[in-house]
Amino acid sequence: MVSSTVNVVRYTALLSGVFYGVFHRRTLQNAHDADKAHHAKHEREILIAQAKEAWKKKQEGAKDGVVTDPEDPRFDLEQLIAKWESS
Repeated sequence: MVSSTVNVVRYTALLSGVFYGVFHRRTLQNAHDADKAHHAKHEREILIAQAKEAWKKKQEGAKDGVVTDPEDPRFDLEQLIAKWESS
């Protein structure tokens, strides 16, 4: 038979391990959530910067009157080559 002292030590160690596990998991989860939020914010900043660059490029293209996007139905290769030759 196991003495009551051994059982007390055994259950104390078990409960201590469970509480440590819960605390450690909460700490890891909070760190992961903070990293995830930081990554989402950084990703949004990158997308905004890309959108601004695309908008600038689109506005600059409208000034010249030459469409440089080959997917655009108004694209004219001859005008684009003439623009390149002049610059």
